[in-house]
Amino acid sequence: MTVRTIAEAKAQAKILKTALAAQEVSLGHAQALEVIAHQSGARDWNTLSARLAKAAPVPFVLGQRVQGRYLGQPFKGEIKALSSMGNQYAVSVRLDEPVDTVTFAGFSNMRRAVRSVIDSDGNSIRKTSNGTFHLTLAPL
Repeated sequence: MTVRTIAEAKAQAKILKTALAAQEVSLGHAQALEVIAHQSGARDWNTLSARLAKAAPVPFVLGQRVQGRYLGQPFKGEIKALSSMGNQYAVSVRLDEPVDTVTFAGFSNMRRAVRSVIDSDGNSIRKTSNGTFHLTLAPL
């Protein structure tokens, strides 16, 4: 598990604390932060916090509301999965409303979720045959 921001680390600690509480295991917030720090390869929470404070800001975060285009169709949605791959990100977006990805009038292909690898500007690495990005994302 790797966290990229202090807010993400704190959110993970809260999730951990809640999950353990459901199993009747009591864990303080500071203890949960220490666990997240160790899982992220840091010696302790202060070390992880300092490392994350110096890190470059990330353009997108898990749970963020976004808008954009997928195969030319506009959408709004929420980032449901996100992982860093250097300066690229594997992203999965759950769309508020399904979009039709087929331009041919004879049939349609409605998509409710999309996945892609994007750069830090929110543009997919892959492009269509006419040179447009498969996916473009921007904060909502």
